Amino acid sequence: MTVRAYAVERAGGPVQRLEYEPEPLGPLEVDIAVTHCGVCQTDIGMVDDMYGYSRFPVVAGHEAVGVVEAVGSAVDGARLAVGRRVGIGAVAGACFACEWCLSGRQYLCPHKDDTVLRGERGAFATRLRASDWRYVQPLPEALASEHAAPLLCAGITVFSAIARNGVRPTDRVAVVGVGGLGHLAIQFLAKWGCHVTAISSTAAKADDTRRFGAHEFIVAEEGLQRAAGSFDFILSTVSADLPWDAYLAALRPQGTLCVVGVPHGAFSVQPLSLLLGEKRLVGGVVGSPMENRQMLDFAARHGIRPAVETFPVARVDEALDHVRQGRARYRAVLEF
Repeated sequence: MTVRAYAVERAGGPVQRLEYEPEPLGPLEVDIAVTHCGVCQTDIGMVDDMYGYSRFPVVAGHEAVGVVEAVGSAVDGARLAVGRRVGIGAVAGACFACEWCLSGRQYLCPHKDDTVLRGERGAFATRLRASDWRYVQPLPEALASEHAAPLLCAGITVFSAIARNGVRPTDRVAVVGVGGLGHLAIQFLAKWGCHVTAISSTAAKADDTRRFGAHEFIVAEEGLQRAAGSFDFILSTVSADLPWDAYLAALRPQGTLCVVGVPHGAFSVQPLSLLLGEKRLVGGVVGSPMENRQMLDFAARHGIRPAVETFPVARVDEALDHVRQGRARYRAVLEF
């Protein structure tokens, strides 16, 4: 079975066709015929080698939706029958033997198979192989494929941050940044039952945030000081260096500032910003297979959908540049 992939040969280079023959299917593995794949900033980071560890040629893509094409001998065929519509996100497998896996925290497994870091085996391809069937998620019928794709990384990143940090329906929360992550975080938190404030650097997206479910909107430089002591939980989704002390000041005592975007520089925080109010500064990553299942069910039940712009795979260069330039409103999705 020849896989036709869309690869870049050098940092920032154009996409070129790449064909390869996969190894024989292992007992736990699943082959998926890809129909849709999200394009996110992490993919741009890989094709542009922003992180310094890309191995060229790079086939990016880690938010794949498709149909099961073949399964290994040890796969639960009832759950993953050939032809079933499924999704696979940023992680495609784990060891299921270390302390993290055995305690249900597979996202911390030191041996996990990161789809996004695979180099030439990403989801910008006609076929994607999951190294462990437990990471392949059957999709609820209520979720269209183009909407399900961004949920498999962006959606689970914000959902797991909400769930793991014990956010309550009675909490007052804020989402920093209204982009691919932020517009989903607003929806999840609003349906969670929280009072949601969107924080952005400009007022340009104010109307969009209310459409996504935000109750209030503030422009950071103008309104952050007035919001001091307002929030139980703040979720930062931006890839920018922020005035972290000002955001910690916007928390109530024992509040949490959770960062899921990737700032460019080091954190700079005054110790008393944390100590006096027993506040927390934490990070967030994607979820376990069970958290992914819960996230998809929650999104389907509550009508949570990413705002997407679709591109045929023949226009993959255009889609990458669209995201690279920050023009996506709010997620780009390739259609195969």
